[in-house]
Amino acid sequence: MEASGTVTGTTTPTRASAGSELDERSKAILDFEREAWALSIPKQRAIRDRFGFSAARYHQLLHRIVDRPEALAYDPMLVRRLRRIREARRRRRTAERLGIPL
Repeated sequence: MEASGTVTGTTTPTRASAGSELDERSKAILDFEREAWALSIPKQRAIRDRFGFSAARYHQLLHRIVDRPEALAYDPMLVRRLRRIREARRRRRTAERLGIPL
């Protein structure tokens, strides 16, 4: 029925395909995180040099970015790995607070 040749009857488009993309800073943060293991200087210093803000602010932004579906579309392996690491740390902290051995 659509003249543009698109398939009708599909599910609603995802945010990424609806025109909402990651901004350049978000992409740069994900790219940096992907390559951070190979840094020859401390990560905190590299964050300050490259982005101009503290490591704490960097991690705040990174965690917000990782939660976005656009980030998953941009780099699925990295985003899934970061989500897994974050969740494991969260579980460990919660278990420690409750006195539950893991």
